[in-house]
Amino acid sequence: MLYLGDDTDVNTLAQVQAATAAIEQALGDELIDLVPSYASVLILYNPLRSHRHDIARRVRGALASVAATPTATGRTVVLPVYYATETGADLEPLAARAGLTTAQVIDLHCATQYRVYAIGFAPGFAYLGEVDTRIAAPRLATPRARVPRGSVAIADRQTAVYPSESPGGWNLIGRCPTPMFTPDAQPSMPVAVGDSVYFEAIDRARYLALGGELS
Repeated sequence: MLYLGDDTDVNTLAQVQAATAAIEQALGDELIDLVPSYASVLILYNPLRSHRHDIARRVRGALASVAATPTATGRTVVLPVYYATETGADLEPLAARAGLTTAQVIDLHCATQYRVYAIGFAPGFAYLGEVDTRIAAPRLATPRARVPRGSVAIADRQTAVYPSESPGGWNLIGRCPTPMFTPDAQPSMPVAVGDSVYFEAIDRARYLALGGELS
């Protein structure tokens, strides 16, 4: 595990991205996988094929080529969301707790550019930050046993789209019709670590036309 800082911010994320690219080039087919996340990179290799001291030496060499202040890279992805009480059970409670209308919560959620800091918990579950402080909300005291696929949620200052039905304790505010993980597709996910994400509010009819589910 390679640690590149203690903070979660765009500058550290740029370091993570640059290190990931340099390590991938240095180790090539000796890698099993690289998992960038927040302020770290997990380096997976076959210890029966490669010695850890050699891997460490080559990783240090790769990092020496990384600029002191690299620029964050990534695509910009727009995800449509149907914000409503029928798709977001916590939309009204969250708004009431924040002293806002539901329309204001939606506007604030859509107005922010989010960075993909990590992908985990489940395939395609992208941790996005940071939510406007006015709509930040703690996790639920009791997680739900079932959160529908596509649910858009907030926990603290992070937001995410549930890629599949699962238990979860985040505050649900809407639902996204875009599949977040398709195993047979290439790429299998619409976002990657380092990408920027915007949410776009759509109405019920558009949500259903895009393949959204209400069950």
